[in-house]
Amino acid sequence: MKNDYYRVLGVERSASPEEIKKNYRKLAMKFHPDRNPGDREAEEKFKEAAEAYEVLCDPEKRGIYDRYGHEGLQGSGYRGFSGFEDIFSSFGDIFEDVFGFGGGARARSRTAARAGADLRYDLRVAFMDAAFGTSREIDVERLVRCDPCQGTGAAEGSSPEVCGTCHGRGQVTQRSGFFSISTTCPYCRGEGRIIRNPCRSCRGTGRKLQSKSVHIRIPPGVETGSRLRLRGEGEEGEHGGPPGDLYVFIEVEPHPFFERHGDDILLKLTVSVTQAALGATLEVPTLNGAEKIKIPRGTQHGKIFRLPGKGIPNLRGRGRGDQVVEACVEVPTNLSKQEEKVLREFARLRGES
Repeated sequence: MKNDYYRVLGVERSASPEEIKKNYRKLAMKFHPDRNPGDREAEEKFKEAAEAYEVLCDPEKRGIYDRYGHEGLQGSGYRGFSGFEDIFSSFGDIFEDVFGFGGGARARSRTAARAGADLRYDLRVAFMDAAFGTSREIDVERLVRCDPCQGTGAAEGSSPEVCGTCHGRGQVTQRSGFFSISTTCPYCRGEGRIIRNPCRSCRGTGRKLQSKSVHIRIPPGVETGSRLRLRGEGEEGEHGGPPGDLYVFIEVEPHPFFERHGDDILLKLTVSVTQAALGATLEVPTLNGAEKIKIPRGTQHGKIFRLPGKGIPNLRGRGRGDQVVEACVEVPTNLSKQEEKVLREFARLRGES
């Protein structure tokens, strides 16, 4: 189980961004792997502090964490860091503040192939579509490779040049005491190349926004909070890296009279006093059309009737839930004089005052 991020950084839940950054810098200096060579415990604390800082310094991630905790972050697609390289690459400015130069010998060059970003799409579906499944076409805006320059960022007829300062590595090496540190090349900004004549279409980035229609199959049984993963439908990677994924989060519209409880559905059925007392056969709606149920004599308010297999199909294919029918006995209002007379006689016969 993961530790609380506020406790990891030693701050209150109401801490300001400045306090969070200040405490993280102290921990980064204390547990930096170059200061604790071979110390597994220090390495784990270093990674844990970096993960906590990444979440709490981002207002959106911090909001999700405050409301839903670690599970909420996982549900939103947050994956954390894959290793030291990700940490040094993401927080280079922090380590420059700490050490006076870049993050560490493990700092990653921007010229390396990187996977594209994952994307999120929130989709609202009707109750019946969620119950039985459907297909939808959605338009997703994402970064794709620029066709005019083939992703190079250089205008047609030209090509990027190798940076003469870092010789294409994207980093330069500096030494300070017992540290040997690779920092981002200040001339090419870590790209390892210089674009003299940038592509006008993408302005030298090699990628541009484009809208794409994506076909989605929504399986039977999804509910609000269900997440569909479409591999490779996220943003295209950089420098030949693989594309990210698209995560579709489902929100199910409420039904006029059905309430969902897991794979079961609840229907509240209005039953008159006479129907409840004398018994009746009533027609009730189900997901598959009308069904008749028998209301026995003397049915009380709140009585439950169950229609097996008439609920929601299980998302993992394990049959269907039930339909639960709750009898709601309705007391008549605005009685006519004749109706009131009959009820008073009924009460007299039962010995009621």
